[in-house]
Amino acid sequence: MTSSKQFATFFLHGLFFGVDVLKVQEVIRYQEMTRVPIAPAMIQGLINLRGQIITAIDLRRRLELPERPEGQLPMNMVIRTEDGGISLLVDEIGDVLEIAESCFERVPETVTGVARDLILGVYKLNGRLLLILDTERTASLPEAFTSLLART
Repeated sequence: MTSSKQFATFFLHGLFFGVDVLKVQEVIRYQEMTRVPIAPAMIQGLINLRGQIITAIDLRRRLELPERPEGQLPMNMVIRTEDGGISLLVDEIGDVLEIAESCFERVPETVTGVARDLILGVYKLNGRLLLILDTERTASLPEAFTSLLART
């Protein structure tokens, strides 16, 4: 029997990404955010999710991709991390896919920069690659910013 994994998928700048479905708390439409002064560029702001304050990370900025086109609102993929919930701002939400673990491959040499540190590996699907995002590393915020949030 072949073991498999399930991934919640999303699109970002035409790239196809997945995260372990067990890490996903929920997916919600764009929410108005409170900007945070002196926050790193990847921090889009804070959202209030039923009384819980969630930091929203712009994945385009985190992965050093081009800015989102003017007027295109992102979606929130709220994930659970060791430090609590974090919202990853993505372009479009995909489906949940179940993929055989035997299809997993290491990160291709063509993936460079910050993305290389944040992508665990890939799955080759029909005509496209599914890039598996390391949610813990992606959600790790600079120490100075986490100290600032802890004081609020």
